[in-house]
Amino acid sequence: MRTVLVTGGAGYVGSHTCKLLAASGYRPVVYDNLSRGQRAAVRWGPLVVGDLTDRARLDEAFAEWRPSAVIHFAALTYVGESVEKPALYHHVNVGGSRTLVEAATDAGVDRLVFSSTAAVYGTPQRTPIAEDHPLRPINPYGETKLRVEEMLAAAEAASGLRSVALRYFNAAGADPEGETGEDHEPETHAIPLAIQAVLGERREFRVFGRDYPTPDGTAVRDYVHVMDLAQAHLLALEHLERGGAGTQVNLGTGSGTSVAELLDAVARAAGRPVPAATAPRRAGDPPVLVADGRRAHDLLGWRPRFGSLDAIVETAWQWHTGALRRRRAA
Repeated sequence: MRTVLVTGGAGYVGSHTCKLLAASGYRPVVYDNLSRGQRAAVRWGPLVVGDLTDRARLDEAFAEWRPSAVIHFAALTYVGESVEKPALYHHVNVGGSRTLVEAATDAGVDRLVFSSTAAVYGTPQRTPIAEDHPLRPINPYGETKLRVEEMLAAAEAASGLRSVALRYFNAAGADPEGETGEDHEPETHAIPLAIQAVLGERREFRVFGRDYPTPDGTAVRDYVHVMDLAQAHLLALEHLERGGAGTQVNLGTGSGTSVAELLDAVARAAGRPVPAATAPRRAGDPPVLVADGRRAHDLLGWRPRFGSLDAIVETAWQWHTGALRRRRAA
């Protein structure tokens, strides 16, 4: 059984990826400090509780489990918080990744899949966005992810650590089998926020801007099911195992969904409308963010299985309503 060290594997995309890794014959060893991940989400392999910036603890994990590769999710990921605390984001996301790269290289690991973000592009000059689009992040979160991508490219040249940086667009949905799902605190993603409004867990869903130059005036985003993202990590790992070179790859469907369309999809899943209110646009929110996903298809053979927004929303609805029932029964 091939062992993979999964940093941040107790988080949203990380836990779904661990489930898929285990089903594909790998042993995922989760390395997580549990500051934002959930211990209950670690169900498919061992858990090593440790911080990304702790070199001694990382060395212990590499020595004990001897992974052949690393999948690196661990990071701080809130855009607003990054604006308020840029030094913290650089310390954890860049400094922690540097420590991980050094530990992995010293342990003889030469394969790493990195959880990056479309935030490295900043405000798009053109859509759909391809990987050769200028990289001009507009917040510290995107800046730190770009710095890590640059570090990984330099590491391949210096030490042979090959990596694939996967630039997510909008992760959404939940495990269709209900074993893991989206559990953020605070929650910032649109679909769970809309579901929480329907379930009465928050007063309303806030639509930030209805005056964008889009067909219905609301912002358009590219939503990708979390299990499709997990599949992309597995395919990227297999690409590296075949000796493939390091690269950067967008993960998006190539299809845009407006906020208004998203609310309609949640209403269909719930059987009732989403309480919503209009708020001013947020600074830095572009009208449209949609991926050009051809490289993921051509290089990795990645094809999203959850092609419709309704299919994505339905898995999220089932997860969140199930979680609500469990909380009420506890």
